[in-house]
Amino acid sequence: MALPWELWYADDLVVIAETEEDLIKRLNEWKNNVENRGIRVNMNKTEVMISGKRQKPVQKAVRWPCGVCGRCVGSNSIQCTSCHKWVHKKCSGIKGSMYKVMRSFICRGCSKPVISTGHTSVDIGANANLEVVDKFCYLGDMLSVDGDADAAVEARIPNWME
Repeated sequence: MALPWELWYADDLVVIAETEEDLIKRLNEWKNNVENRGIRVNMNKTEVMISGKRQKPVQKAVRWPCGVCGRCVGSNSIQCTSCHKWVHKKCSGIKGSMYKVMRSFICRGCSKPVISTGHTSVDIGANANLEVVDKFCYLGDMLSVDGDADAAVEARIPNWME
């Protein structure tokens, strides 16, 4: 069974495409069809999220995988303060003693986005540029480019708890 290309509920729509050209085509077709029926589409509230395959290949499972290369870590490693994964010293980029940066170390996986497209906007024609985002809200739930649940969980934490 194929996945749906459009998820539409009330005034929220997700258009799914495999290429930028296909997205532009689908979005313009959808917009024209809806506007022909008298519904106005607010392109100022429309955002694009580009996701895809992770850049790192999946490594075979090991008991203590390095957060960068995926191979088993040993005694010469440091723990990321963000994702709490252990990282080899050689993968960490640390020169000299690891002890000095132990409490503030952030691994490359956390300091850089997993998927980088270089896009900041997508031109769909008709004088409309859509902003490219890393996460967006759909039906009250936060969806993020890396597919994890962190953004959804953070959105549910009440402001008074921060």
